[in-house]
Amino acid sequence: MKPLAVITGVGPGTGSALVRRFQHGGYRVAMLARNAERLQALAQECPDALALPCDVAQADTLNAALARIEAEAGTCSVVVHNAVGGAFGNFLDIDPAVLDANFQVNVMALLHLARWAAPQMKAAGCGTIIATGNTSALRGRAHFAGFAPTKAAQRILAESMARELGPQGIHVAYLLIDAVIDLPWTRRRFADKPDDFFIRPQDIADEAWHLVQQPRSAWSFLTEVRPFKESW
Repeated sequence: MKPLAVITGVGPGTGSALVRRFQHGGYRVAMLARNAERLQALAQECPDALALPCDVAQADTLNAALARIEAEAGTCSVVVHNAVGGAFGNFLDIDPAVLDANFQVNVMALLHLARWAAPQMKAAGCGTIIATGNTSALRGRAHFAGFAPTKAAQRILAESMARELGPQGIHVAYLLIDAVIDLPWTRRRFADKPDDFFIRPQDIADEAWHLVQQPRSAWSFLTEVRPFKESW
């Protein structure tokens, strides 16, 4: 039986690349995203993929999707929380409800995923939980008040999980992406930028795969990826 990977935020970029990478690596993949049409198209491309339209910000909906995954595909070996909620504006301008909504996607969904997956992984004695993040997890820049606090909280939650679950054989990692991801809309927005300005979704997926394959003697928690020309 194939091992199972659960991936949230399966959009046209990183999420789809993650699905393809794990499917190519021999996993059955359960895909969660709000866009049902996109999921079905990707399921046609990836044999054995399980498409579950789901808003991870809604706890009841997410938990129902996870129960369906367990019923139809069994226990999971890998979780990649790639779904992201973001909004920009200073702390005086943003609607507080927006910050709360982003917190549900970035932090609470990770909590629900981990609470579902960790007992299964403990029973198996192994497993990997990855959250994808960005530099907002490390700094609160102006006009990022609706986003950065939630990514920082997500990183701290993942670190707390890593410290608890690591000694039990479960690898928790935070994959920080310091780059503009190569997508049609980012290409249009940064039309004057060369190819090497962007990070390729498939390269992000390869790094997630690498984290899953790391030996226990050399686990990473915080992994940063950026193009070689990125200023940091």
